[in-house]
Amino acid sequence: MIAGASAPLDAGFIAALTGLLVAPLAPAGVALINAGLGRSRSAAQSFLGSVLLSAAGMLSYVLSSGLWGDYALNPLANFASLATQEKLAFLFALYAAGFAPLIPWGAGADRLRLTAGLSIAALLGGVAVPLAAGSAWSNGWLAQLGSRYGLGDGLIDHAGSGVVQALGGIAALAMLWVTGARKGKFPKPGLATAIPGHQAVYVLLGGAVALVGWVGLNCAGALLHGGVAPEALPLAVVNTLMMAGAALLATFLVTRIRFGKPDASLSVNGWLAGLVASSAGAAIFTLPEAILIGVVAGVATPLLVELMELALSLDDPSGAVPVHFVSGLLGFFCAGLFTAKAGQVIAQLVGISVLLGLGLPGLYLSFLVLNRIHRFRVDADGERLGMDMHELGGSAYPEFVIHRDESYR
Repeated sequence: MIAGASAPLDAGFIAALTGLLVAPLAPAGVALINAGLGRSRSAAQSFLGSVLLSAAGMLSYVLSSGLWGDYALNPLANFASLATQEKLAFLFALYAAGFAPLIPWGAGADRLRLTAGLSIAALLGGVAVPLAAGSAWSNGWLAQLGSRYGLGDGLIDHAGSGVVQALGGIAALAMLWVTGARKGKFPKPGLATAIPGHQAVYVLLGGAVALVGWVGLNCAGALLHGGVAPEALPLAVVNTLMMAGAALLATFLVTRIRFGKPDASLSVNGWLAGLVASSAGAAIFTLPEAILIGVVAGVATPLLVELMELALSLDDPSGAVPVHFVSGLLGFFCAGLFTAKAGQVIAQLVGISVLLGLGLPGLYLSFLVLNRIHRFRVDADGERLGMDMHELGGSAYPEFVIHRDESYR
């Protein structure tokens, strides 16, 4: 357990605080990936949007914190009087509220308005994340499935494979249904035009930055929501590295076999998928289990990207649905599958059912309403011009010709 304020040098407190200090690098890496995978004429809008949406999600979480739980724990009223563990847990949930909106934002690259992204961030940070986190973490009803109904240890999701990643992926899927594909992406059914990301170096750098933050998130989550001892943290770090590495290598090999040469952007998506899957239980998987989960995530990611485009006609530039939604659910489920305790798989399936049964229709209907109030998608002329010029009045690369108009004729 993490000691209270009377023992500030306790090993658990130091480890959790250190993890939380580096945790912002995870969404920062995702922001770089989002910008790199979009068009060059939308790069500034993408990165500015990531910062704005993260801030909006966190602010919404703070403003709504007294509505969804015990008012005595409301940081607006008495943050200083909270116990040390409560403060750290609130900070962790605050990061979750700032991280989740970046997932649908990347999926909506090159056509999603900043104002639309902010409305999505406010909904996720102010409603969806508090409800999910309040149910799955601390003394939430999903966390108590073990003590009340004998389902293992209750829901296991230490660092948010379900609460943050899968929830953000669900929001991305709902947003894609509402917003539609970029113009020229699908010239006819079953045929998808490749629109490569404009800056592979941003994508690769983003993956490296995200890894550091993810190690911090997984360690802090294991301490705060998994009840593990500080001595178990090296396993969490090793498993995080192994799952990301195994997924990266698997995607590298799949794309090399599938396309003749490895694909850098898809490989980073595989790397990220391994990180996403690690968030549920990096501190409890064995090394062979972690490697196996990483391989499955890495193999599935490029195949699902292709399936989404060719079979489902979903234009997801950042790969948010396969990376965050599918891999999030994979890690979520495997946290129960590889636990020997009776009923643990059922507890995880209950959590997945809640996400899919309530989260998906709830977010989709909410986005439909928000889209009617203020259209999510930019008009055709704005998309042709580029989100940077259309929304910011300037380009990220003013010295270069960054687009052609052929696909819009």
